[in-house]
Amino acid sequence: MSTGALKSVGPSAARPAASTVRTSRAGRMRAAATSVWTALGIVVIAVWIFPVYWMATTAFKSGPAMAADPPQLWPHSPTLVHFRKVVDDPLFWDAVTNSALVTAITVPAAVLVAFGSALAIARFRFRGRGLYVTAVMLVQMVPHVALVVPVFLTLSDVGLSDSVPGLVVTYLAFILPFAVWTLRGFIAAVPKDLEEAAMTDGCTRMGAFRHIILPLTLPGLIATSVYSMILAWNEYLFAYFIIASPHKYTVPLWLTHFVTSEGTDYGALMAGSVIVSVPVVVFFMLVQRHLAAGLTAGAVKG
Repeated sequence: MSTGALKSVGPSAARPAASTVRTSRAGRMRAAATSVWTALGIVVIAVWIFPVYWMATTAFKSGPAMAADPPQLWPHSPTLVHFRKVVDDPLFWDAVTNSALVTAITVPAAVLVAFGSALAIARFRFRGRGLYVTAVMLVQMVPHVALVVPVFLTLSDVGLSDSVPGLVVTYLAFILPFAVWTLRGFIAAVPKDLEEAAMTDGCTRMGAFRHIILPLTLPGLIATSVYSMILAWNEYLFAYFIIASPHKYTVPLWLTHFVTSEGTDYGALMAGSVIVSVPVVVFFMLVQRHLAAGLTAGAVKG
């Protein structure tokens, strides 16, 4: 082979090697970036989970174990005395009943009303629609602490203070804007062409709603119901100012009676917190597949 042929072959043969080096370097950089983000994610998850872990383990510790130095990361001698103290408290069962009742009424009512409102906003044009949407957004921006006094005075005027119905009305008032705004996104993500095609094939508007909109927005309804349940079950601020009678306490309000002027019963407080967390965790586990679908269903508009 001539020298000229060797010169012509040399550079072309070197190009694939250089390209392979660049590809390998880019792969290593991507792998390093993935490792960094994975480590950061693990740190964030650990920060989130550790308070829950500490609450659960403290519920099984004895008094001396809770005050041990250095702290015990795991109870060496687990005890159920704190759980027995919680279960034997008659006010605990009153609080569970009140919270369950308030949540069972508030969540279906909020989702039903919000779904109709969101459907009107997403599918129909009417006078004042823009003002209504703006009002929903503004209500969400108002801190709840700024509404405590007006809400309490209003409920007192109509005779609903210190009552479970008063809590239901109050919870509906602050859950509805969130539910309306969330469901609006899910309904808007359903293409109007699907409804029009269904009506062209002979469906009425109600039939198109039942066969098209409702099934496609079901994950969104479930996701909204889960978050509405969490808001209603865990709400503390309004309950603290509205409810005065101990037998009408909700679960978050009942937990405060372990904090007294003489000190805090941390064992019973942690045990009670673990018990009242169970319903939300169980409900979340039952609907987690639908919840994951609901969180992504409204993200892309068809």
